[in-house]
Amino acid sequence: MEKSCTFLVHFDKGTPAIATEIKEALEGSDVSAKIDAMKKAISLLLNGETLPQLFITIVRYVLPSEDHTVQKLLLLYLEIIDKKDAKGRVLPEMILICQNLRNNLQHPNEYIRGVTLRFLCRLNETEIIEPLIPSVLQNLEHRHPFIRRNAISAVMAIYKLPHGEQLLVDAPEMIEKVLSTELDQSAKRNAFLMLFNCDQDRATNYLLTNVDKVSEWGELLQMVVLELIRKVCRTNRGEKGKYIKIIISLLNAPSNAVIYECASTLVSLSSAPTAIRAAASTYCQLLISQSDNNVKLIVLDRLNELKSSHREIMVDRIMDVLRALSSPNLDIQKKTLDIALDLITPRNITEVVLMLKKEVMKTQNGELEKNGEYRQMLIQAIHSCAIKFPEVASTVVHLLMDFLGDSNVASAIDVAIFVREIIETNPKLRVSIITRLLDTFYQIRAARVCSCALWIIGEYCLSLSEVESGIATIKQCLGELPFYSVSEEGEAPTDASKNSQQPSSVTVSSRRPAILSDGTYATQSAASETAFSPPTIVQGSLAAGNLRSLLLTGDFFLGAVVACTLTKLVLRLEEVQPSKVEVNKASAQALLIMVSMIQLGQSPVLSHPIDGDSYDRILLCIRLLCSTGDEVRKIWLHSCRQSFVKMLSEKQLRETEELKAKAQVSYAQPDDLIDFYHLKSRKGMSQLELEDEVQDDLKRATGEFIKDGDDANKLNRILQLTGFSDPVYAEAYVTVHHYDIVLDVTVINRTKDTLQNLCLELATMGDLKLVERPQNYILAPESSKQIKANIKVSSTETGVIFGNIVYETSNVLERTVVVLNDIHIDIMDYISPAVCTDAAFRTMWAEFEWENKVAVNTIIQSEKDFLDHVIKSTNMKCLTAPSALDGDCGFLAANLYAKSIFGEDALVNISIEKQADGKLSGYIRIRSKTQGIALSLGDKITLKQKGGS
Repeated sequence: MEKSCTFLVHFDKGTPAIATEIKEALEGSDVSAKIDAMKKAISLLLNGETLPQLFITIVRYVLPSEDHTVQKLLLLYLEIIDKKDAKGRVLPEMILICQNLRNNLQHPNEYIRGVTLRFLCRLNETEIIEPLIPSVLQNLEHRHPFIRRNAISAVMAIYKLPHGEQLLVDAPEMIEKVLSTELDQSAKRNAFLMLFNCDQDRATNYLLTNVDKVSEWGELLQMVVLELIRKVCRTNRGEKGKYIKIIISLLNAPSNAVIYECASTLVSLSSAPTAIRAAASTYCQLLISQSDNNVKLIVLDRLNELKSSHREIMVDRIMDVLRALSSPNLDIQKKTLDIALDLITPRNITEVVLMLKKEVMKTQNGELEKNGEYRQMLIQAIHSCAIKFPEVASTVVHLLMDFLGDSNVASAIDVAIFVREIIETNPKLRVSIITRLLDTFYQIRAARVCSCALWIIGEYCLSLSEVESGIATIKQCLGELPFYSVSEEGEAPTDASKNSQQPSSVTVSSRRPAILSDGTYATQSAASETAFSPPTIVQGSLAAGNLRSLLLTGDFFLGAVVACTLTKLVLRLEEVQPSKVEVNKASAQALLIMVSMIQLGQSPVLSHPIDGDSYDRILLCIRLLCSTGDEVRKIWLHSCRQSFVKMLSEKQLRETEELKAKAQVSYAQPDDLIDFYHLKSRKGMSQLELEDEVQDDLKRATGEFIKDGDDANKLNRILQLTGFSDPVYAEAYVTVHHYDIVLDVTVINRTKDTLQNLCLELATMGDLKLVERPQNYILAPESSKQIKANIKVSSTETGVIFGNIVYETSNVLERTVVVLNDIHIDIMDYISPAVCTDAAFRTMWAEFEWENKVAVNTIIQSEKDFLDHVIKSTNMKCLTAPSALDGDCGFLAANLYAKSIFGEDALVNISIEKQADGKLSGYIRIRSKTQGIALSLGDKITLKQKGGS
């Protein structure tokens, strides 16, 4: 068995001190040399050395020392040395230190007494402690609180030893007397803690006797009181009414730690609206008053839990929660917005949006370096509000449109997407949005934002004035044509050609008519030198807009969007403009712009020529403007918008399904006990207790108390560890709860012998760590024993637990070992489906460095069935819209996403193709920030993808 130690110091074993040198230093009279020698001896002992020859030297030369540091080191040395032999008996030389410890407990110096009492708290040998008990009890009445405090702790430690109750029979009574007369808060806390751990009834009686004085007690004692209340109410929920009054009285305590624990205790014990309101108010108060970001994050987590179970009460606190946005920390701001968005109702939407608008305006001052990211979060929050409550869109859309030209491209894109959605869902705002967009279009500097804005202009400019303004705005932002030119010498150079290279001279020979002196005509040859410069980009004047500068960088995808927008506007102009001349003029101008873009893309002035897709798209627009049919016109003017409307409806449907999935479905059992609230006796019950009774009845009626899964899932978690023919049969029930794995192992003795020193020895592989090693047990013939083992998990990785059962019998001298089957901890217990935006998915996909590529190898022949099988096997969420997966084209590409309990992201991309023989081929790519989750998820998919269970 491992030894427990409360003292640990790093020591480099590469240069160990020689025992003789330590011995010589200890025998000398130099105190500083003794201190150094004791430190070296302790470090060697901690690193596995035994040094048995030093004990007598320390007893002779260190024990009598009066130096406090030497005495402290002596106690540390005595704590870590072996005090028992191989048979478990106390070494006889340990008796030598008993007298010294007794002297220290009666020493006139308070420090020596105190540290000796503290040392006794870590001593487990009853033979050494027993003769010291009278001296320990004398210190309970010492005048100095430091000694009384440690004496109480020593009494508690002795009483908790295996035979401690026999050594100190009346310890709880003595401590209760000390508690009633003690004035020092720390000593009082230790005394109450002793009663709490050793005699809970006495602690409860003392608390109920002094209910009126609890608010006057110190912070440390109040914390122990709250712990006692939690423990008592867990075992007997019927008595919580009398204790909740104490908790509510402590909500006004001066200590922030106490009021936080009060709120947590209230929530865990009561579901009465009054109690929940008090807890929520306390959390909000802490959220505003505390400056530590860690405290704010913890409080926000508690508020989020309250929101999940008591949303209707938290709705009234939404403005208090939003006050946390004043913190400059992005994590706090994000959590605050996430909580607030789930609490929005028609009653508070106006206040919330007004608050968010003020925060957006604050980000314009540019004082904080992360203003752009914060503004993006606010824009997304306002977007969500406007979608849920369209009536507030008119108050925010024009403010947000000022940020279309934001230097933070991500927030500008969010604004563009928001405007695109609002203009479709709020037809009344269409005219004002289009007008504002055309006025501010020149400010946009990002290509993606320009593309989105151009799509809006092409789809929603409906009237004659809007269409004409749209064409004029695009022309102005493109500047004068052409985009590049060839200039001759003598001509005025353009803005760009002033800095261009010197023109190269070319000799040109020509024959031209000439008039002679007599007036007749003749032909003469002439040679002239004319200088030509290579083609150069025409940057245009300062008034030239953003589209030109983006096109001249080679962004021809944007050029294709410009061409499509102009085509839509010209087609719509044919519908609203009666004059064919104006239509033809606009069409000719649009064609000139498109041809100029193609010429620019094919010219040598740009380092990268136009790509094939953009070229084909622009060419298609040219052909459409030259000859338009009714079917084509319908596709361009109506079908695009219909597809967008369909996409919005699918998005709304997906969000509705997610909300339904989050809602807890609970059912009550038909034989559950029903308490009739109105028939109960209300005598002596407070209003809070009455409310609590009502809430408990409602929860019981709706089945909220029933948290257990079905029996089939429980049976799946039972693992057989040994064979049926083994002398010891063992099976384990595995429970995975966040960071903890609990193994509940049932061990059955199938023999006729008594098994002695039976021990379950476990070891782990992966990021698993045993918290404690199970003890030795004695197992009677044909009896069973429940053994629990706790294991901590530190990362999302498939782990393995292995071990054996070791025991002894009276018939066999050697120990018998039964090897156990391995327990594989499934990664599926750590990850859960999650949702993120397409943009966030792409960003993470580009950033994450670990990728695991798994080839598709399955007997499933349907692409959709294979995708559903992978989703079910990996416990992930499909982010690809169902409409994108419809049809039967022989190809399928989908993105899956999940999040682990440790906050790690798991990204999966499935790309599959159906071969001619009907089999599926392709790859499944897994990406994550850590290696463990990528490898473990890949192994899981490889195991499950063939179509097995």
